[in-house]
Order: sequence, then structure tokens, then C-alpha cells
Amino acid sequence: MQHRYEGLLILNLKGKEDSAQKVIDRLEKEFTAEGAKVESVQKMEQRHLSYVAGDLDSGFYVNFVFSAAPAALDKIKARFKLDGEVYRQQYARLHAKQKAAA
Repeated sequence: MQHRYEGLLILNLKGKEDSAQKVIDRLEKEFTAEGAKVESVQKMEQRHLSYVAGDLDSGFYVNFVFSAAPAALDKIKARFKLDGEVYRQQYARLHAKQKAAA
């Protein structure tokens, strides 16, 4: 059974800000490689973090809306935890899409 999720990823692109789209495309491919179906990708801007983590004071925010099985989400989380370009990740389960009234 697949569920809809929204995933907010904060990317560490320090020194590589111009390659943001390449990183986002790679992450989207990793979602699909784990069996997720990406519905939308919202590329936000770089924002300052509320606290400084080492030498990282800002991150690039990206929002993914996707459908996946719970086991696939666990694999995605584990994969991104090891990814040096993913600083933070947070996921929320969304309600199923409502069918349009006829």
C-alpha cells in the first residue's frame, strides 16, 4: 500500500550553489529508484538556518510531494542520511487526494 508524503529536504550546497538543480535532479532519481512516484518538486531558495551547525549557516530548501510504500520511505531516509549534500530531512504523511466532484 502506498501513501502520499511531503518531504522537506535542506541541502548543504556550500561552495556549490550553482549546481542546485543537478543535486535536485539526482535526489528525484533516488526517490524513483526506491519505488516512489514523485508528484511535484518545489525548489525554494537558500535560507539562513536558525542556528549555525559547524561552518554551515544556510541551506537550500526543496519540497518533494510523492507516493511511496512505508518501507520505501524508510530506505529513502536511510539513503539520504548518508548523503553529504542532504543536511536535514523531514517527512509528513498527506491525506489522499480528493476526487473532483462530477
